[in-house]
Amino acid sequence: MVANSSFLNMFAQSPVKPLQTHIEKAHSCAVELIPFFDAVLNQDWNQAEKAQQRISDLEHEADTLKQDLRQHLPKSLFMPVPRSDLLELLRMQDQIANKAKDIAGIMLGRQMQIPASMADLMMEYLKGSIAVCEQAVQALNELDELVATGFRGREADVVEKIITRLDELETATDERERQLRHQLFELEKDLPPIDVMFLYKVIDWVGELADRAEQVGSRFQLLLAR
Repeated sequence: MVANSSFLNMFAQSPVKPLQTHIEKAHSCAVELIPFFDAVLNQDWNQAEKAQQRISDLEHEADTLKQDLRQHLPKSLFMPVPRSDLLELLRMQDQIANKAKDIAGIMLGRQMQIPASMADLMMEYLKGSIAVCEQAVQALNELDELVATGFRGREADVVEKIITRLDELETATDERERQLRHQLFELEKDLPPIDVMFLYKVIDWVGELADRAEQVGSRFQLLLAR
């Protein structure tokens, strides 16, 4: 009851505060993949399980925030940001948390091994995707100021720069993904086919973290253009 009251108080102050809280929680899910991947690379499944549990707990917290926001978001009252845009941002953000949970779940469940020759680039790729998510968090944290300034002026310029940087980071992540896929292709003949299949899936899903964050940036650009 207390937690729900705190949420309602936060929502009363600003319709975007719960959205900002949610993306921070989703980002935390992605960040926890770093210690998880460290444990996987070291084949330390005890630590990997602990990290996976932290990700699962954070994803559950993000899901609770999502449900609260959907339940309490006004349907008829005037809001400075269209309800449809807030819900679309929420959907994209939620996919970041969900994907982080999926990645940890499949890797732990199969006790996947990442070839040593791919380890450094895989961690670089993961951190790059998380950096894109961080830029999305920065963009969302400017939403209150954007509303106050009518989505124009200096604050709009600040957000445009954040989004430009987000796009640059996502492009760099795409290049790392291409390199990883090439590395794995070169190793395919020496690995069990089923392991190769799941490694490609993990590479895809790590890239989706960045893709969803980029979609948040694209939605912001639409808000600025209105």
